[in-house]
Amino acid sequence: MATTDAQAPQSFTDRGLEWSGVVTAIIYSLLVASNTGLEFLGFGLLLASSFLIGLWAWRRSYLGIFLLQFFYASAAIIGLFRWG
Repeated sequence: MATTDAQAPQSFTDRGLEWSGVVTAIIYSLLVASNTGLEFLGFGLLLASSFLIGLWAWRRSYLGIFLLQFFYASAAIIGLFRWG
């Protein structure tokens, strides 16, 4: 059976995109949930996370996850306008 791009081992760049996106999403969640006035920064991190994970998903051919990042980016932009 031939392997698809999604099954191929990840490059160092792909790992960096994936995990930096995950870490920024975790920090975003904690900042927004803490309700300490850092919501604007949190939504900025969500926007960055959606870009990083979206790029990773595109490179790995995870099209469902790639599409989901457009929703997260939209939510981040709305949050930045509402809290900015």
